[in-house]
Amino acid sequence: MSASLLVLAAGLGTRFKGGIKQLRPVGPGGELLMEYSVYDALGAGFDKVIFIVREDIEQQLREQVGKRIEGRVRTEYCIQKMEDLPAGFGDIKQREKPWGTVHAVLAARDVIDEPFLIVNADDYYGRDVYSEIYGFLTSAERRSGEHCMGGFVLKNTISDVGTVTRGVCSDTDGMLTSVTETYKVSRDKNGVISGRRDELPVILDENSTVSMNMWGFGQEIVPYFEKGFALFLEKARTSGTAMTAEYALPMAVDELIKTGSASVRLLPTNDKWYGMTQSEDCPEIEGAFSEMVSKGIYPSPLF
Repeated sequence: MSASLLVLAAGLGTRFKGGIKQLRPVGPGGELLMEYSVYDALGAGFDKVIFIVREDIEQQLREQVGKRIEGRVRTEYCIQKMEDLPAGFGDIKQREKPWGTVHAVLAARDVIDEPFLIVNADDYYGRDVYSEIYGFLTSAERRSGEHCMGGFVLKNTISDVGTVTRGVCSDTDGMLTSVTETYKVSRDKNGVISGRRDELPVILDENSTVSMNMWGFGQEIVPYFEKGFALFLEKARTSGTAMTAEYALPMAVDELIKTGSASVRLLPTNDKWYGMTQSEDCPEIEGAFSEMVSKGIYPSPLF
């Protein structure tokens, strides 16, 4: 059964000071983080790749990544445009900040015609969870409205050089019940992990399950995202937050779960996450991939 990998590569990366972080090479052969995601997804069985990009980096992404993979897998490029809004919201103007990850996914709505896995272009997720998600999405037993999420252990997702945002998950018998966005997450010198919710400090269990934006969805979820995005825009316009509010995937999924419109199976992994939130993250990531190549985990070049 066909399934797509949808790579979110349109973020601005405002905290990254070393250029365009999605296009920053990290592998010994000049590979980008997203290329490792593509490699692992193809190995798991995914047979189509959809890149969500900004218009200003599309050509460079095609040059750096597209030329290497287009002969191996069906490839699509979709532009996330600020003005791509539902009917009736053309009055929301002068917005510079992206609308969030749900809006990014909707940029690909015309080419999503199969189950799909979402990953961030600037994150590395490990290898094993790709096979689990592919198996779930393509199972003949999966019913409409049943989705999944790669669940990571919080302590495996902390940056040593800055704070991160994490969706802290709750579940019952492996089924996701809520995702709570927690901001400015970091570990202090005493080993305690903390973050902030509603501007208030919270202490977090290092073994908590967190969302890293690795979602496996059936294509039937797209109309729900369209409806939810329109409701979000109406609320943002009414509340006066239309210039800053973002509609993130954890928020949308949390709403769908609580209204009974979707169910999400947690697929846990103990793999270590690597991500380029800050430019200072790069040396650790480069060292990790150099070591994985030397151990034969990945070839170099990848493609």
